[in-house]
Amino acid sequence: MALSVILRLEMDKNKVSFGQLATTISEAEGDIVAIDVIHQGRETTTRDVTVNVRNQDHSEHMIDEVKKLDGVKLINVSDRTFLMHIGGKLEMKPRLPIKNRDDLSHVYTPGVARVCTAIHEDESKAFSLTIKRNTVAVVSDGTAVLGLGDIGPRAAMPVMEGKAVLFKQMAEIDAYPICLDTTDTEEIIRTIKAIAPGFGGINLEDISSPRCFEIEDRLKEELDIPVFHDDQHGTAVVLLAGLLNALKIVEKKLSDVKVVVTGIGAAGVACTKMLLSAGIENVICVDRHGTLVDTETYDNPMWNWCASRTNPDRVKGTLHEIIEGADVFIGISGPGVLTVEDVKRMAENPIVFALANPTPEIDPEEAEPHVRVMATGRSDYPNQINNVLCFPGIFRGALDCRATTINEEMKLAAAQAIASTVTDDELNESYIVPSVFNEEVAPRIREAVIRAAIETKVARRIPKEFR
Repeated sequence: MALSVILRLEMDKNKVSFGQLATTISEAEGDIVAIDVIHQGRETTTRDVTVNVRNQDHSEHMIDEVKKLDGVKLINVSDRTFLMHIGGKLEMKPRLPIKNRDDLSHVYTPGVARVCTAIHEDESKAFSLTIKRNTVAVVSDGTAVLGLGDIGPRAAMPVMEGKAVLFKQMAEIDAYPICLDTTDTEEIIRTIKAIAPGFGGINLEDISSPRCFEIEDRLKEELDIPVFHDDQHGTAVVLLAGLLNALKIVEKKLSDVKVVVTGIGAAGVACTKMLLSAGIENVICVDRHGTLVDTETYDNPMWNWCASRTNPDRVKGTLHEIIEGADVFIGISGPGVLTVEDVKRMAENPIVFALANPTPEIDPEEAEPHVRVMATGRSDYPNQINNVLCFPGIFRGALDCRATTINEEMKLAAAQAIASTVTDDELNESYIVPSVFNEEVAPRIREAVIRAAIETKVARRIPKEFR
């Protein structure tokens, strides 16, 4: 990803000229796009120099070259990403202004006591009389953050803040980032249950496997508001949406295809469940030890679940051995797992979803000549399988109908809604899922999710347009 870095430099006018600095940056293949004078003294000048570079390594090389200049002191280096995070990415604002004593008496004491009493007498009124109706907690323990792994709750906060920003931007949901300084499963469950009265939904995020399964399952059982582990189900929903459209392109049916899934962690298990729910009958799960087979017993209970419901022919072997004849490859594992030779041995018009981030299971450029449809988790290639397409609309629908849960039918409806946003005229090998900035996506998901919630009797409120 291209970067724009800002160098704050103090330059000794007697030793170095700006022309020398500009030449050094240019020879290091940096592109100067802005120069701002911060301080001009008799002997020195301080400037902010904004430079476009290719990536982090290129940035460090360019900075090293600048440091070699006699008379140049590097005060600070920043970039646009860090600048956008200064002070965090969220703020809280009141919905109503308090201009006088009368306003204060209504929003706080004494008037607020009447509202408290009304909720005490009927707790369901919390949905209409408090922020609960439109608020989601984005909760993490920082143990499985993006491609960074276990970096802890403080370092996880920028990701949770970003998620909250997307909730607001995409679906007008007020979300709050909550990072817990514990990895104890029971303590996490207790804490989330304790804060749940103030929220209409819980979005679990970046919690390591297999603990994430128990945490989500327990919370779904013990809370009466939607609990959604986005790393699992968000990925699964968007993946299915992309697959539905990819299969249209290659003119194959869900019930006829052989699908190989590699990387059976949290997202891999959820994707497997979603594929089965959608009607795919021949799913084979593969991890580093080979295929999962129901004749074996595994330490991971979710592997046992997958083994009992997939691989109908009980095929044994490694990915390279069982990929032959596969119509679809789905990778949620790591780089280099799939080779070009593997792809060549797949069925005609193969579909490859290499979703490992930041480095896919196979280099897209290497795979492209041999696949019909290629998708990744990256934004710099076509067909990005991005959870942003899913979670805002799903929670918008769940909150608007006050669903008690987000069930499989609601997730399937969301996937179909996402897929339907790509019209037949638009659909092609490089466009199987809509852009994350497509404003039709969240409203379509909302409608589909509400209908599914009503049909499956988990909606506590029927919005007027559905009556």
